[in-house]
Amino acid sequence: MKKARVMIVEDEWIIANDIKNSLVDFGYRIAAMAVTGEEAIDLVEKEQPDIILMDIILRGEMNGVQAAEKIREQHDIPIIYLTAYDNQFLVDKAKQTDHSGYLIKPYKDNELHIAIDMALHRFAQKQAERE
Repeated sequence: MKKARVMIVEDEWIIANDIKNSLVDFGYRIAAMAVTGEEAIDLVEKEQPDIILMDIILRGEMNGVQAAEKIREQHDIPIIYLTAYDNQFLVDKAKQTDHSGYLIKPYKDNELHIAIDMALHRFAQKQAERE
């Protein structure tokens, strides 16, 4: 079975590289990596990822929640939020968007793998129900 193409949106290079290595170890393919919300929006059109891992706090003018909202306006792609922050304000902002998961850093590699697997499974079920 072909593994999903994952887009990583993370502005800390060390964390982004760790995520990438973990995903590759699990057999996922990396569609793209972005450090800003604006870059993510541009890359999603070009790279057509199957799922996006979106850090909430990003460099640039827009945060991850805003970037996810813009992406979801144009593309039906599952998005999992990643954040080191667990404050209620951010959780509430993320809940208002159509997302597929929320992981608080640091997380274990298998938690990331399970979150992606579950999000893709739910997404496939939703698509089947629509058809």
